[in-house]
Amino acid sequence: MGWLLLLVVLFAPALVFSALWALFPSADEPPRWRVALAVRLEQLAGRLRHRKPPEYDPFATLRVQERLGVVADHVRALELDPRTFARAERIIASQLAYDQLLAEACQLAGVEVEQRAKGDPAERFREEVELASRGWTW
Repeated sequence: MGWLLLLVVLFAPALVFSALWALFPSADEPPRWRVALAVRLEQLAGRLRHRKPPEYDPFATLRVQERLGVVADHVRALELDPRTFARAERIIASQLAYDQLLAEACQLAGVEVEQRAKGDPAERFREEVELASRGWTW
C-alpha cells in the first residue's frame, strides 16, 4: 500500500504538468488555431477548384493493343512448338505478362479487374470478353 501511494504522489503531478505543458506551443511550431484554419481553408479550396478530367490518350490504347497482340502471338507460338527449351516456364511467364497487359487494357477501357490469383484462366477469359465487347481487338 505504501508503494502505491508513493507512485501516485510522484507520478500524478508529473502527468498533470506534462499535460498542461503540451497545451503551450513551442517557438518552432505554429499555434494550433492557425494549423486548424489552414486545414479548413485547404479543404474549402479543394472543393472550389475545378478539376479537369484526365486527358484521354488514344496512343496509349494503341500501344497496349499492339503489345497484347505481340504477347498473345508469342504464347501461341510457344504452345505450338514442342521442342522449346523450358517451355512450361516460358509459357507461364508469357501468360503472366499477358495478364498484366490485360489489366492495363481493362483500366483504360473502364473494366473492373477482380482480385484473383495470378494466372487465373477464368478471370483472363472474363477480361478478354469484356474488352472484346467494348471493341478492343488484338
